[in-house]
Amino acid sequence: MKVKGSKIIIIFLAFVLFGGVATGEFAFAAKPYHLGVALGLSGPGALYSKDGVDAIKLAVGEINAQGGFLGKHPIKLFIRDTLTNPDAAKRKARELILDDKVRCILGTYSSACAIAIKPVAKTYKVLHIAAISNSENITKKDFSPYTFSVVPNSYMQAKAAALGVAEQARKKEWKQYVTFASDYEWGYSTQKNFVEVLKHIAPWLKLKKEFWPTLGETEFYPYIKKILDQKPDFVFGSLASRDNELWLNQAKTFGFFELISYQGSLISVSELMAQGDNLPRGVVGLCRAPFFAHIDVPRMANFVDNFKARYNRYPSDWAVMEYDAVYALKQGIDKAGVIDSEKVKDAMAGLAIDTTRGRLHFRKIDNQLNCSSYIGMVGKNPQYPFPVYKDLIVIKGSDSWRSEAEIRAFRKKK
Repeated sequence: MKVKGSKIIIIFLAFVLFGGVATGEFAFAAKPYHLGVALGLSGPGALYSKDGVDAIKLAVGEINAQGGFLGKHPIKLFIRDTLTNPDAAKRKARELILDDKVRCILGTYSSACAIAIKPVAKTYKVLHIAAISNSENITKKDFSPYTFSVVPNSYMQAKAAALGVAEQARKKEWKQYVTFASDYEWGYSTQKNFVEVLKHIAPWLKLKKEFWPTLGETEFYPYIKKILDQKPDFVFGSLASRDNELWLNQAKTFGFFELISYQGSLISVSELMAQGDNLPRGVVGLCRAPFFAHIDVPRMANFVDNFKARYNRYPSDWAVMEYDAVYALKQGIDKAGVIDSEKVKDAMAGLAIDTTRGRLHFRKIDNQLNCSSYIGMVGKNPQYPFPVYKDLIVIKGSDSWRSEAEIRAFRKKK
C-alpha cells in the first residue's frame, strides 16, 4: 500500500509540474523577490527616510495582496541604514546583495550615498533606483544601465529654481545674491547648477559669496550674521531634512526672513507639515513631488487616501517618490515578463510608466524619469491643516533636464 500511495503522489507531482510547464505557470508560488532598501534611517536623513520606508511598505503590501510581482513572486523587504555615510552605504549595499540576495536596491537619502552604491550595484548586476537623492551625477556621470532615477535631478531642480528667481529679480531689480548650501554632493551639485543656469538667464546678477555649512550642522546663527553682512538682494538656499528644519527655525527666530528675501530653497511637504504656521509666509520654495499638485490623478488620490489611512498623516515628497519607485520596478518586471534583473533593466530603459504624478518615461541616455519640479510661494489652503504653495508653477522634466547633446559631450570629455 505504501508503494501504491507513493506512486500516486509521484504521478500527481508530475502532473502539476508538467502541466505548469505547458501553461507557463505553476500551482505553487514562485520564488520570492528580494527587494533591498538603503536609506539614512539615522542621522540627517532620518526625517525623509522614514516617510520613504513607510511608502515602500505600503506599495509592497498592495502588490503582495495581488500575489507579488507577476502575480506569483511575493516581495520580501530587506532594509538597511546607510547612516547617511557613503562608506557605510557601500558596505550596506554589499550586505543586501551578498547576504540578502536582493535583486534591486531602493534609496537613498544622500546623493553621495547613491553615487557610492551605484558601482556596487553595477558590479553585481543589481537594479538600483534613486528616489530621494538627486545629484545629476547619479545618472549623468559614469553611467550605469542598472541605475534609474524617479526624482527630478539637481540640474532639473536648479533650473526650475533659477527660472523662478530670474522672474523675481527682473521685477524687483535685484543685482546681487549669496548662496547657502550643505557641504556635500547634493549641495555642491544644486548650487553649481543654479549659479550656472542663472548666469545664462539673468547675467546681470552677481554672486557675492558662497556659504557651505557642514552636513548635520545644528548652529546657524553665525551664518545668519555673515550673510547679512554681505547685504545681498536675496539668498538661494540648498539645505535638506533636519538641517533645513533647524535652519528655518533659527533664521525665523532671528527675523532673517523679514530682513532679506529667501528664494528657491528646498521646502518640501515635510517642511510644510513640520513647520506649519511657524513657516514664514511669502518665502518662495521648491519641492520635488508635492501630492497636492496631482491630487486629481486617480493613482495619487488613492495613494494619499491609503497612506493617510495607514499612517494617519499626509505623504511627503519622499513618500510619493519611493512609492513610485516600487511601481516603476513593477511595471519594468511586467514588461519583461520575468524578474531577471538583466531583462528588467532592458525593459525599463525608455519605458513609459504610470506614476502618482501622471504618465512619465525614462530617458534611455541616462535612465532619468522626466518628472516635474514645483516652485511657488508658501501660503495657506483651507483644504489642508498645514501651509502649501500658492501660485504653484509646475516645470516639466522635458523642459528642465540637460539635452542629450550636453550629456554626450560631458561623457566624451571624461
